[in-house]
Amino acid sequence: MTRTDQTRGDQPRRQALLDLLRASGTPLGITDLAEQLGIHPNTARFHLDALATQGLVDRQLEQPTGRGRPRTVYTPHPGMDRSGGRQYHLLAKILLGQLSASPDASTAAETAGRNWGGYLIAPVPPHRQPGVAESTQRLTAMMTDLGFAPEPDGGQADRIRLRHCPFLELAEEYSETLCPLHLGLMRGALAEIRAPVEATGLEPFAEPDACMVHLAPVRSLGGNSRGDRPRERNA
Repeated sequence: MTRTDQTRGDQPRRQALLDLLRASGTPLGITDLAEQLGIHPNTARFHLDALATQGLVDRQLEQPTGRGRPRTVYTPHPGMDRSGGRQYHLLAKILLGQLSASPDASTAAETAGRNWGGYLIAPVPPHRQPGVAESTQRLTAMMTDLGFAPEPDGGQADRIRLRHCPFLELAEEYSETLCPLHLGLMRGALAEIRAPVEATGLEPFAEPDACMVHLAPVRSLGGNSRGDRPRERNA
């Protein structure tokens, strides 16, 4: 049995312990819990330690009522149960559906991406402007961290393949919104570090196994032709 299989097998018993504590309304000791579940106290202690490590139960010493060491009792940790599943995919789909229904969804999505891109890229030291190679490397590092598996296009310094899309199922349905958001991320990131290159386009599914990012020299750094002004980072 693998450790993963063992952990899955432990869940019903740990959930039973947690349910008992929640239903009790008063702190319970290991012996109390073991008797109610019909398990050995050492087994109960093992699972209670795991629940405490997960932050689901709290341990405390009972007020002494006489001689002897006060016993350890357990209570459920206050707050909502964090052990359940998550529905972030559904949330993303709801938000993308709402955004896609707006009059200018593509522009709104790109703007949102730009705003976040500046915060996600590794900052450049003050009073230094990176060159093309460094700017591309920082952009590639950011996209790697986000799960896009970027890959320079061989000898083509002006193209980057994105081998993986961490939002692939959503991109297939909402490409007209999600792809501009990804382009905005890259544009905002490059603008933040005042890179001498900019992302001029993102070609979704340009190849069967990749999307293609197109880069080009910035026309005028001094004139800020991209319409982006680097934001000050919070101290």
